[in-house]
Amino acid sequence: MANRQLLLADRVYVELVRSLFVNVTPAAIMAVAFTLSVVLIAQETGDSLSTALGVAGVIAISARLAVTIKLRKRALSSSFDAVEARRLELLFLVPQLGFSCALGLFSGHVILTDAEGQPLMVCLVVGFCAGIAAGSGLRPPIAIPCMAAASVPSALAAFAQLDAMSLATGATILAFLYGGVQSVTNRHGAAVVGIGKRLTSGSLARRDPLTDLPNRLALREHFDESVVLNGTKGFVAVHYLDLDGFKPVNDAFGHATGDTLLQMVAQRLSGIIRSEDIVARLGGDEFVIIQFGLESPADAALLPERAESAIAQPFLIDGERIRISTCIGTATAKAAQSHLELLMREADENLYAAKRRRRPVAAASA
Repeated sequence: MANRQLLLADRVYVELVRSLFVNVTPAAIMAVAFTLSVVLIAQETGDSLSTALGVAGVIAISARLAVTIKLRKRALSSSFDAVEARRLELLFLVPQLGFSCALGLFSGHVILTDAEGQPLMVCLVVGFCAGIAAGSGLRPPIAIPCMAAASVPSALAAFAQLDAMSLATGATILAFLYGGVQSVTNRHGAAVVGIGKRLTSGSLARRDPLTDLPNRLALREHFDESVVLNGTKGFVAVHYLDLDGFKPVNDAFGHATGDTLLQMVAQRLSGIIRSEDIVARLGGDEFVIIQFGLESPADAALLPERAESAIAQPFLIDGERIRISTCIGTATAKAAQSHLELLMREADENLYAAKRRRRPVAAASA
């Protein structure tokens, strides 16, 4: 149960990180608005420090846009785990936090040195924080520090003016920051619950109840995501297999033993595939393994050897050593030309052709 909860927490985390890359438009608008503001302030004041801070901010927001655009396709696919999600989040955070600091320092300096530029700076900071709350709000560890880095220097600079209008401005900025933090926190909590419920219900609909392997629906979705979203390079291999001697196990030892045997077979098959591949149970004693990113069709011959060797090892169930074997049919195609139904049909035909070429192996106990 603990492992299942940990797995669900990782999957929720992946979805939260994915949300960071959904919308590029607010960052693009902020980049344009900030750049124009830097140009206007530089022309009006000629202040070298504000110009330097502004240039640093332009570089940071440009890096933020470049990272988001480059990683967006990868982030919006579903074929990465929590470790990869942490890497993507860090790549997003560094330029985002860098721009937040540059914006805060730039705005604070302008508020201290240029009264006419104060309204523009307040608009930039408030607009930035609103964009952060909307775009990064599902990840409070990113959103809250960035909002604070942009807002606090501006508020402190306003308080330093000591006049009523400036004090009101500083108080307003901090009030908006507090409201934004509350909004981010509440939104994050609701999102975690909602995503968790969606993933749990989705998993139940896409899992074989006996073996906990993906079912046919999950196989279809995984195939589409891997081939369409992750590109069309290399070859795809579909391995269709069933168990020789499974029916005699049910007849000799009972259906409970047969169910346990299927669960143990599922565990062994899961242990021989790569992280980017998938093994699914179609029903009965039929399983399918799909491999992606193979350099040539010849590479597909290695997995059936591993599967046959894994299944050939004895299964110890309730004190009985049960031996079975497997027969496998394989079909390959270029990823760019692959169709799951056609590949599965060809692999199934190759499976039965292979079975006709050899005598079935009966179940045995030793």
